[in-house]
Amino acid sequence: MRKNKAELHPDHSTHKKRLNRVRGQIDGIEKMIDERRYCPDILIQLRAASKALESIEAEIMQTHIHGCVKTAIKSRDEKEVIKKIEEIMTLVKR
Repeated sequence: MRKNKAELHPDHSTHKKRLNRVRGQIDGIEKMIDERRYCPDILIQLRAASKALESIEAEIMQTHIHGCVKTAIKSRDEKEVIKKIEEIMTLVKR
């Protein structure tokens, strides 16, 4: 029996709450801009939102490496391993 993609990939739904929080931060930043708030205050909030996204990104990358990449390595399928390594290199270069 072949698994569908949803069964093959980790569940990242736990990050949705944090993404909603970031969305709220972005809405707050937009309001600050509309209110013509002090530049450093806006920049502080932008940095906070950016760091929150970076944290989520790092956790998903870690899950990818410990899950998807590890599975590819265990499979001993050289093409799949190379594909996963190339994926990570592309992500790192972005």
